[in-house]
Amino acid sequence: MQVSARNALKATVKKVVEGSVNTEVILEVAPGVEVTAIITKSSAEKLQLTEGKQAYAIIKSSDVMVAID
Repeated sequence: MQVSARNALKATVKKVVEGSVNTEVILEVAPGVEVTAIITKSSAEKLQLTEGKQAYAIIKSSDVMVAID
């Protein structure tokens, strides 16, 4: 796999919640660290996403925000 995005995080699919149009995919990138993605239902089906499957969270963004408490 080759992608131009600089942030590709290897993860495990923790949960898949199918909707009528979109699917919510929760990826665990490290113990207790999760990334949630909303993708089309057809994309989720094409990728055959199931709990426990290895996947990548690929993050491409023109902006990164930093916050503190």
